[in-house]
Amino acid sequence: MATIQKRVSYGKTSYHVRVRVKGFPMQSSTFSRLMDAKSWADEIRLSMQKGKFQEAPKKSYSFEEAAQKYNDTILQNKKDLRVQKRLLAYWKERFKGYDLSNVSVSVLNQERDYLLEGETHFKRQRAPATINRYFAILSHIFSLSFKWGWINENPFLRISKMKEPRGRVRFLSEDERGNLLSVCQASKNKMLYPIVVLCLSTGARKMEIVGLHWKHVDLVRRIIVLEDTKNGERRALPISSFALEVLTEYAKSCDKAGLVFPSPHNVSKPIDIRRPWLNILQKANIENFHFHDLRHSTASYLAMNGASLAEIAEVLGHKTLSMVKRYAHLSEAHTAKVVESMNNKIFAKIRQQ
Repeated sequence: MATIQKRVSYGKTSYHVRVRVKGFPMQSSTFSRLMDAKSWADEIRLSMQKGKFQEAPKKSYSFEEAAQKYNDTILQNKKDLRVQKRLLAYWKERFKGYDLSNVSVSVLNQERDYLLEGETHFKRQRAPATINRYFAILSHIFSLSFKWGWINENPFLRISKMKEPRGRVRFLSEDERGNLLSVCQASKNKMLYPIVVLCLSTGARKMEIVGLHWKHVDLVRRIIVLEDTKNGERRALPISSFALEVLTEYAKSCDKAGLVFPSPHNVSKPIDIRRPWLNILQKANIENFHFHDLRHSTASYLAMNGASLAEIAEVLGHKTLSMVKRYAHLSEAHTAKVVESMNNKIFAKIRQQ
């Protein structure tokens, strides 16, 4: 039996053929023309049926070759390029000297165990989510290698992702929020206060705010336009009344030609607030709180104030609801009102009887 699969990659069409005949190893090849693919399949199948088939030696490809092609054609388009390069470098070192065909399911399981048993440079054990990120880039490389015809089987089809714990939901209590804003406002770093206020009021990610340019801020229309977001889509952030006041006041002492929050050492780069942020948390007596939890706080406040999961996803810029389901328990009151309203409508006539 022969199957032909049409593939389109970077505007080019190709046809991947697989021929399976009982008693012979599966044969595959890729052609640029459908006619050539059909002709090759018929020839291979006929030679097998007549017992004249002899398998030609195939070129073997190294993992290094696959990693290099991935780097040249795929990696440069990734948003988190720095992280992806680090992960790719890790696997190039681990599979140095390996042929792609030698990276089996058992080898991958051994590599997963190695990651689990090892420690990060912070002397911490890697979480399942971290290991899944390591394996995600590797899986992509093998998936593409299979499409390129460099391997006959993708071992990742028999590898499952590690189960990750439910997403973190840590948000500021009313007292914590008051303490945090007070300490930020009193800080010598005059950028911290507007940065934290904007992140809390909009739910934007840290780099979306810290990397913001004045040309994307419209104080008259009360809007911030994010041109380069994590999911690759343009997004608009409304600036609320209080956040508008804070940003307007901050703008009075700024040069509006470049970054809103530039580094004091290099105005072409955004400010690095990692150390000031840790100092602020310590002074405000806030524990177990990451900067990204400001985003969780915004989503939690939205849920507690009656926003639906779809509305929260829209504000945060998520394409699906899966990422915001962690806040569902905070919007139970809103859900109860929706259900009650629906029941009142559908049973209204029965009640009147």
